[in-house]
Amino acid sequence: MARKLVSSGSYLEPEIGFSRAVRIGNTVAVAGTAPIAAGGGTDGVGDVYRQTARCLEIIRAALAEAGASLDDVIRTRVMLTDISQWKEAARAHGEAFSSIRPVCTVVEVSGFVDPDWLVELEVDAVIG
Repeated sequence: MARKLVSSGSYLEPEIGFSRAVRIGNTVAVAGTAPIAAGGGTDGVGDVYRQTARCLEIIRAALAEAGASLDDVIRTRVMLTDISQWKEAARAHGEAFSSIRPVCTVVEVSGFVDPDWLVELEVDAVIG
């Protein structure tokens, strides 16, 4: 099966050697997605809700480039540096997925590459 690589233009992709998303057949995996602002830097510094919404914007674009949409998402992973902020991340996640209802895992991590990042999201999708 053909392997389609999707780039978001993140400055970390070539350094780490990863793609924002990979599609093989009808399956799409989207890598841990950080709240990188359109012009660089961090979107929503200090704001878990805004950062989660930005991650979802990046994910939505990557899915579209891979030929998928949020409707195809079957699993999400929300990683937070402060689990007490889970409701703010959940609010943004719920706005995107309330009618889709993928399986979801929310975990606390010790940190990310950039200390301004409070959240990262990953998703897996199967195109029906």
